[in-house]
Amino acid sequence: MLSFNGLVTICILYVLVLFGVAFWAERAAKRGEVRWLNSPITYTLSLSIYATAWTFYGAVGSAARSGLEYLTIYLGPTLVFVGWFWLLRKMVRIGRAQRVTSIADMISSRYGKSGGLAVLVTLLAVLGTTPYIALQLQSVALSFSVFTDAGDTVNTALWVAAGLALFTIVFGTRSLDLNERHPGLVSAIAAEAIVKLTAIVAVGIFVVWGVADGPGDMLARIEASPVADTPVNGARWLGLTVLAGAAILCLPRMFQVMVVENSDERHLATAGWAFPLYLMVISLFVVPIAVAGMSLPGTGDNPDLYVLTVPLSLGQDWLALLVFLGGFSAATSMVIVAALALSTMVSNHIIVPLWLHSSNSRVAMSQDMRKVALTARRLTIAAILALGWVYYRLSGGTAALASIGLISFLGVAQILPALVGGILWRGATRLGAALGIGAGLLIWMWLLLLPNVAETGGLMPVVLSEGPFGIGWLAPATPLGLQSGDPLMTAMVLSLGVNTTLFILGSLLSFPSPLERLQGAQFVNVFDHSRAVRGWTGAVGASDDLRIMAQRIMGDDRAIQLFRDTARAQGRDGQLPEPTPDFLERLERELAGSVGVATAHAMVAQITGAASVSVRDLLAVADETAQIMEYSSQLEAKSEELAQTAGRLREVNAKLTELSVQKDDFLSQISHELRTPMTSIRSFSEILMQADKVDDAARTRFSRIIHDESLRLTRLLDDLLDLSVLENGRVTLNLGEANLADVLDRATNAAGAEAGGGIVIKRDRAREAVALWTDSDRLAQVFINLISNARKYCDAQAPELVIAVVADAQGVVVEFSDNGSGISTRQEALIFEKFARLDTARGAPGAGLGLAISREIMARLDGDLHYVPRPGGATFRVRLPARASRAA
Repeated sequence: MLSFNGLVTICILYVLVLFGVAFWAERAAKRGEVRWLNSPITYTLSLSIYATAWTFYGAVGSAARSGLEYLTIYLGPTLVFVGWFWLLRKMVRIGRAQRVTSIADMISSRYGKSGGLAVLVTLLAVLGTTPYIALQLQSVALSFSVFTDAGDTVNTALWVAAGLALFTIVFGTRSLDLNERHPGLVSAIAAEAIVKLTAIVAVGIFVVWGVADGPGDMLARIEASPVADTPVNGARWLGLTVLAGAAILCLPRMFQVMVVENSDERHLATAGWAFPLYLMVISLFVVPIAVAGMSLPGTGDNPDLYVLTVPLSLGQDWLALLVFLGGFSAATSMVIVAALALSTMVSNHIIVPLWLHSSNSRVAMSQDMRKVALTARRLTIAAILALGWVYYRLSGGTAALASIGLISFLGVAQILPALVGGILWRGATRLGAALGIGAGLLIWMWLLLLPNVAETGGLMPVVLSEGPFGIGWLAPATPLGLQSGDPLMTAMVLSLGVNTTLFILGSLLSFPSPLERLQGAQFVNVFDHSRAVRGWTGAVGASDDLRIMAQRIMGDDRAIQLFRDTARAQGRDGQLPEPTPDFLERLERELAGSVGVATAHAMVAQITGAASVSVRDLLAVADETAQIMEYSSQLEAKSEELAQTAGRLREVNAKLTELSVQKDDFLSQISHELRTPMTSIRSFSEILMQADKVDDAARTRFSRIIHDESLRLTRLLDDLLDLSVLENGRVTLNLGEANLADVLDRATNAAGAEAGGGIVIKRDRAREAVALWTDSDRLAQVFINLISNARKYCDAQAPELVIAVVADAQGVVVEFSDNGSGISTRQEALIFEKFARLDTARGAPGAGLGLAISREIMARLDGDLHYVPRPGGATFRVRLPARASRAA
């Protein structure tokens, strides 16, 4: 048999190996080598922390005392993973969408991000887990005493608690991970899962084929043992199965590995069958080991230690050492994860909020929040382990490990109604959850927790035995006057019954806040809306304070990158974005990974002033006719709006593309229009300077060319100046009497159309006898441009232009219609753009400014000019308002 020091040395070496596994995993995760770390097998093995020292030692003891009743502890989780897989998947999806960091964080987020409810769940989790931690410390201390004959188990438990606290602090609180995942710890837990499974299977194989002569002989021994004669209590079996199923959902350590540490939702599909298989294998040899322990001499009188004493009694020291390491693994993995989960909850929902509340907001944000949060978590881990040791010492331990585990199970099960109800029922409210959890917590403490501590500690014996103030029906032993032989089942029915009733009544009698309703829709319909709800409204000038807060929690690099990227996306210079609702929502989501949803929400609200939900959002969640009505209408409207916007963007993009081509053509055209006359002017000027080589006839001809080219340049510059003046509204109109027929005559003569201009103009002069009050020069300029365009661009074999006039009470309409091929649909939107030239204008003179100038002129004359698509030609319609057509 090993000495105490030798066993301690082995434990230290084993822990160092775990340190190595955790350290290697963290380094691999930082390098991105996470294929093995993110595998479904690793995820499934991490779930094995459900199988603690209670399973490793206490299941055998339970089989020896109560027969097959121990199976209920495995049957409950198996039914949940097989039959309620959809609920587990929903919890994982909610955890990823809401970035929750603990079970308290999920409850808080569901019920309007309530900080008070998070505190209540945190206190319940601490009180419910403390007996379980005490159980683990007791199991390790007892295994030490069996292996080394060490009598002082209390001091042994103290040293074990200190070592586990150190390990958890080193690999659980090294930094504030925004995803709140710990690859090092998960890898160490997976390794421990293999060790404890190997150990229990090894001792089981030894018992079946070493102690007995095989499965047949072992079955005969079981049939002849007291285990086979143990009666089955159907009601207790049902109660324990439900309790175990509730525990797999509500235990903080299970929530940590199942939801928070989950890196891929698809891993849950593998765990759905692999985890029940793991539980089946680890429980397969429980009854054979119990039967062997009861029949062999030298195994002691504590059935919980048969796993260890059976191989020791038969001289199998190395097998016993493996079993010891398996039990040590089962205990340490549970304590490490439970302490980590509880420290996160206590830090995020109690210590950090109290520190922020007691400090001035600006002073608080000027300090390093990461140091505060990390220090709080480290101190909390130490305090939780110390509390577990104190509980173990005050209670004096117990002969049955299973009894402590069931007390802890029922404590955390008080979260179940609020958790499942919040996921399935949108009408669940914060008041209902608080009433249910609070009442269940008080009943559980009074009926089970305090009596368990006082059983051997001598605390309040009179109050517990006779009830407060001598009221017997309030005594834990006889609640409501019930004389029950099973305190656990009585406490379970009363606590969960009252809890569920108050939860339902409180929810029905209270109206949820807008944020609760929106969060409820997000939770219930998480597969349709896997994102956090938008609850921030309004913009506030607090960007600098928000950045300082983010730097203190997230670190300088991550915070600065987040703010810089957001500012760039908003089109702002510098590193401070506008605190829009979208940005505040994103910032809250990032902070929630480090300090929890409720605390992150409170911190952002403390700086910005408040958070609210608009009336539109409230109305959106009021309609109960469809499961996702809160968001479906908004999403449909947004989808339709986006489709319309996309269509408009496509049209604008096509127009911009066409304009880009037109711009290139214009630059080419305008350069040609400027270069050609300038070249002629320069060339003929140089010739004229050589007076002795030029005769009078040539000098006259060259001077005329220079004059014509100068006029050409002048017209181009006049067009550009006209457009600029018209667009800037600085044009001066010379209004006066005019006759429409006279204006049209001037226009046709100036355009050269009447004197063999290559196009036939058809007019009805009788209809043109309309008196106008307008700027006749500007109106003639519009008509000249339209007639010139028809003359240049009409591609008919016998070009014709019909000028039709219609006068009525509304005004005068003049239409210019040619018989050419018209304008293509693709280019109709471009004809009035500056510098735009159509496909039919290739090779024709001009810079593409005529129609743009004409439209601006008509706008100044309070009329309009537009193109009328018609088959067989191009038609432009000029409209003058009634006040411009009145007679002088």
